[in-house]
Amino acid sequence: MSDTNKPIRLPISAYVICLQGIMWREALRFIHQRGRFIASLVRPLLWLIIFATGFRSILGVSIIPPYATYVLYEDYITPGLIAMIQLFNGMQSSLSMVYDRETGSMRNLLVSPLPRWFLLVSKLAGGVLVSVLQVYTFLLIAWIWGIRSPLPGYIALVPVVVLTGFMLGAVGLALSSAINQLENFAGVMNFVIFPMFFLSSALYPLWRMQESNALIYQICLLNPFTYAVELIRFALYQQLNWRALAVVVACSGIFLALALLAYNPSRGILKRSGSLRGKS
Repeated sequence: MSDTNKPIRLPISAYVICLQGIMWREALRFIHQRGRFIASLVRPLLWLIIFATGFRSILGVSIIPPYATYVLYEDYITPGLIAMIQLFNGMQSSLSMVYDRETGSMRNLLVSPLPRWFLLVSKLAGGVLVSVLQVYTFLLIAWIWGIRSPLPGYIALVPVVVLTGFMLGAVGLALSSAINQLENFAGVMNFVIFPMFFLSSALYPLWRMQESNALIYQICLLNPFTYAVELIRFALYQQLNWRALAVVVACSGIFLALALLAYNPSRGILKRSGSLRGKS
């Protein structure tokens, strides 16, 4: 192999600087887009304050793990709303990927000497950081409103929302690789977000769905968003749902692998579009 074909070996500091730069860029983009921050909170707060209050007396929640007693409906749907924040953030981050690809700024990122997988994972990590900030802002408002979980649960929740944010961000990253035009992304977002949210345990226990419709119940069990919600729900009460953990970890790996494959210029969307050329 000639010297020109030898892979470039970079020090660890180069990877650290790149990761910090990408995450800082994502954080600045989020801070400067105040409308995005407000919108990320308006949706779950509407569900929490209006929808949950209106259905409190109608939709009772029996004693099911991780709850040791009956809980109000707004307490039940809080984990689902946390996951919804992360799902929307994952879609918004993937939307920025489509925009960056259209404007050409992503080309400057992907042609760097750093491995493509590291760049995409760094981009995903930046989105996860933003989603964690959104989640805890939402929890602070919910606390002020009177919807509170045990205080240690908020600490136990940190690694869980990082993991679930990673999975849902990977879903968005995989979707962004299959979309060539920004105009097409809104429809795809609605096609993905609402079925994932409503066909899960975010708004009602799955045993209720099982009593009503066996087919829909099975679809809910196949929905990875269900397990993200349950992982968050148990973490808020300092418990670990091992089944949910296994599914979230497995789905994170699958969706990330699909995204990395799609962004491989020799195999994925980049080869088909011919829009980006860089180091694989």
